[in-house]
Amino acid sequence: MIDSTVFLDKTAAYYTLGCKLNFAETSTIGRSLLQQGIRTARPGEQAQICVINTCSVTEQADRKCRSMIRRAHREHPGALVVVTGCYAQLDPEEVAAIEGVSLVLGAEQKLDVARYLDLLQSETDSSGARIIRGHTKDIRTFHPSSSSDERIRHFLKVQDGCDYHCTYCTIPRARGRSRSGTISEIVTEAERIASVGGREIVLTGVNIGDFGRGRGETFLGLVQALDQVEGIERFRISSIEPNLLTEEIIDYCATSRRIAPHFHIPLQSGSDEVLRLMKRRYDRALFRSRVEHIRRVLPDAFIGVDVIVGTRGEQAHLFEECYEFLQSLSFTQLHVFSYSEREGTAALQIQHTVSPAEKHRRSQRLMRLSEEHLKAFYASQLGKELSVIWERGEHDGWMMGHSENYVRVAQPYDADAVGTITRLTPRELDASGTFVY
Repeated sequence: MIDSTVFLDKTAAYYTLGCKLNFAETSTIGRSLLQQGIRTARPGEQAQICVINTCSVTEQADRKCRSMIRRAHREHPGALVVVTGCYAQLDPEEVAAIEGVSLVLGAEQKLDVARYLDLLQSETDSSGARIIRGHTKDIRTFHPSSSSDERIRHFLKVQDGCDYHCTYCTIPRARGRSRSGTISEIVTEAERIASVGGREIVLTGVNIGDFGRGRGETFLGLVQALDQVEGIERFRISSIEPNLLTEEIIDYCATSRRIAPHFHIPLQSGSDEVLRLMKRRYDRALFRSRVEHIRRVLPDAFIGVDVIVGTRGEQAHLFEECYEFLQSLSFTQLHVFSYSEREGTAALQIQHTVSPAEKHRRSQRLMRLSEEHLKAFYASQLGKELSVIWERGEHDGWMMGHSENYVRVAQPYDADAVGTITRLTPRELDASGTFVY
C-alpha cells in the first residue's frame, strides 16, 4: 500500500515525446499523481519527481528521448526520474543505464506510476535504476486517458495497441495487442471533458478503427454515441486505417451533429508493390475509393494522408508510382515521413535500400506536392461560411481558431472570445497560409 503522505507537497515535472496518445497518457498520469498530493511544478521550480513519457517510432525519436532524459536530470538534480513509454518498453536496459534514471516502467505499468511511488522513495539504490516491465503480448488492460490543448481542444484515448504487423513498425511490440474501452467509459470521459469547458475532442489511439473488437461494439457505434454528448461542439477522428474507415462511417459523419468533416488516413505508399512489402491490409484502389466517397458526401472535408518514403524495397520506379498516384488523388495535405530502420522489424529482411540523400529528395518532392494541394484547398474555402472555435494561445497579438474542416483562421486577440464559436466567411489568406478575419 502506498503511503501517499510521504509525497504531500511534492512536485512533479512532465516531459512527453511522440504522438497525441502519449500526451493524453501523460495528462492522466499527472491527474493520478495529483490525487497523491503531487502537483505539477511551476516553470523554473525544482521538482522532486520527473516523469518522461517516451516514443520510439524512429531512431531519431530514441535520440530525442535520451536527450530529454538527460535534460530532466540536469534541470531537476536529485529528482526521482521515472521513464516510461515505447522506448522504455522496447529498450529498458538502455534507458536504465542513462545517468539519473530511477525507475523504468513498461507499457502495462505506464498509467500506474502512483502505485510505484514507494519504490521510487525506498528501493532505488546504488545498483542502478529499477526496471518494471512485462511482455506486451500479455497486456490486456485498457485505461481511458485524455489531455487538453489549451483547455479548448482535448485528446481522448479510445483504443491502444495493434494486431497488425506491418513490416516497418515496432508499435505492436511497444504497446501490445489491440484493446479498447467500452462505449460507456468513453462517453463518460467525454462528458467529464465537457464539464470542465472542453469544446472539441480528438479521438486518438493506435488503431482506432479496431475499437470494440471482441466486445460486440464498433467504432461506428462509438461515434454515434459521442455524437449525442451535449456540451462538446465537435469530435475529430484522428488517424484511421483505410480498410477500417467504412463507407458507413463516412456517411454517418456527413449527417452527424458533431463529427467533424476531417479525416486522417495513413496511405504509407501509393505503390501496390510497396504496400505488399509493408504488409498493409489494403491496396491503392481501396484507398482511392475511400477518398472519392468522402469527396462525394463531404466535398469540403479536410483529408490528411500519411506517406513514408524510402522504405526498404521502394525502388525508384515504385516511388514514381506512388507520386503519380498521389498527384491524381483529391487529398488536402500530406504528412511525409522518412523510413527509419528499427531493430527487430521484418523490413530488415528486404534487400533493396534507399540512401539518405534519396530519401530526402523524395520527401521534398512530396512536400511540394502537399503544399500545392493545401493551397488549392484553402483557395476553395474562400467565400464559404465556416464555424470557428477560438483557441487560448496568443501569437503576436493574434488568436487562432480552427473550422470544422480544420481551416486555420486568425483574428486580433480577444480574451473573451476564447472557447466561443464564430460563424464567418474568410476574406483573405495571409503569407503563412492562414485565413484572416
